[in-house]
Amino acid sequence: MAFNIVLVEPEIPQNTGNIARTCAATGSKLHIVKPMGFEIDDKKLKRAGLDYWHLLGVQYYESLEEFLKIHGDKRLFLASTKAPRRHSDVEYRDGDFLVFGKETKGLPEEFIKARLDMAVRIPMIEEARSLNLSNSVAIMVYEALRQTNYENLLTKGIFG
Repeated sequence: MAFNIVLVEPEIPQNTGNIARTCAATGSKLHIVKPMGFEIDDKKLKRAGLDYWHLLGVQYYESLEEFLKIHGDKRLFLASTKAPRRHSDVEYRDGDFLVFGKETKGLPEEFIKARLDMAVRIPMIEEARSLNLSNSVAIMVYEALRQTNYENLLTKGIFG
């Protein structure tokens, strides 16, 4: 198994394409909660993902409610600048869901407040509003992978 990356109402195709590529390279599954700010056949989305689409497992949901009906009982880590603890202060396990909100607003506040014990943040200076969504996904998924010893990933190159 691997990690599950959840994008709630993504708005920028290039970010989603970059995230799809990260998911493909790490063996993570991508979950996309609609509505999206673009069409799935958007050229920018495909270009950002390059030739990794055949490595990607992706599932779509019509709403956050539909996603929660199916996966609400799982371990959902919510990424938010409003979260009380750091992303590196939790213990990730294979199969966990890392949930990210839309680029302009993040996750709904009521959703975060209802699951505050599972909300995490990536540290940054006080004046910074947020990191780019695709960078945030990469930071969190690689912390989760580090904690699980990069299971099922190639960890040495040809010179290693």
